[in-house]
Amino acid sequence: MTFIKMADYDIYIEKNMLNQLPKMIEKIYADRKLFVVTDQHLFDLYHERLTDILKDYSVQYVVIKPGEKSKSFDTYQLVIETLIEKGIKRSDLIVAFGGGVVGDLTGFVAATLYRGIPFIQVPTSLLAMVDSSIGGKVGIDLAYGKNLVGAFYQPKMVVIDPELLKSLPLRDYRNGLAEMIKAGLIGDKHLYHYLLEHDEVGEQEISQSICVKRELVLLDPYDKKERMLLNFGHTFGHAIEKKHRYETYLHGEAISYGMLIALEIGKSLGETKDELYEEVKALLIKRGLVKEPLLHMDDYKDAIIHDKKMLSDGLHFVIVDKPGNAKIKVLRLEDLS
Repeated sequence: MTFIKMADYDIYIEKNMLNQLPKMIEKIYADRKLFVVTDQHLFDLYHERLTDILKDYSVQYVVIKPGEKSKSFDTYQLVIETLIEKGIKRSDLIVAFGGGVVGDLTGFVAATLYRGIPFIQVPTSLLAMVDSSIGGKVGIDLAYGKNLVGAFYQPKMVVIDPELLKSLPLRDYRNGLAEMIKAGLIGDKHLYHYLLEHDEVGEQEISQSICVKRELVLLDPYDKKERMLLNFGHTFGHAIEKKHRYETYLHGEAISYGMLIALEIGKSLGETKDELYEEVKALLIKRGLVKEPLLHMDDYKDAIIHDKKMLSDGLHFVIVDKPGNAKIKVLRLEDLS
């Protein structure tokens, strides 16, 4: 088992960890009522197994529609009202069982219902395992952009079972690889070089990716400075998702195009070498995350106006000059060319 300690909670990673879920829950929760939030696809796949594993608990399920569009006020309200109807109390425990949408939405519900209910993350997608379940950012989307309403609210625990990836469609698996490539580029050159040659990841690589995020989150819990490095590729990635109504590109695909745009901007500023841009482009094409002709930056500039990283002094933009090394530069919109 891999154990990673955050400031307020622990992360556990091991094959078949799902079978140990009751033992893990007992570390932080003494009662016998659980409320599991998941999506319909995962409910169909896992509810019998999950109910059997949690047979010593009284388990209530709240099931939402799969997909980014469920990170909305409507679904947020539906989940809260369903939990109340099912009798949830402030001292009960919520389990977020799913990918990033389920985790972000459930965390926001947990942060705000009764002014805070404890919850744990059990991520089922690679993207959620290496990124969205870690760091305490929870929230929902608006028509103006992604994650514009939310909170910093830490789970009591994150339980990661890499065996769950076996049921993940290839496109969704690659979606998570994009965030791992990002992590390697901004903070772990060894992880990046591994991903150049391998498309299969396990406990070790998942742990490496999490540790990149862990270091930045511990330095900057509330996303004011160093943690912003995690946004490499996300300024234009979120704009791409928004402009295509969250229908055309998965998150990892959108940020892959966003990383290439960021590397292009880095080149124009004299910070990024041509060789790195070409290497990353070849990697992302090989992994099926982008395809030529590539998306053009000019088509998405108008969609970054409401980006969270657009502050009073300008856009806080992440530049990578070499694998494992990133910096933040404050840019004006006219600098993006």
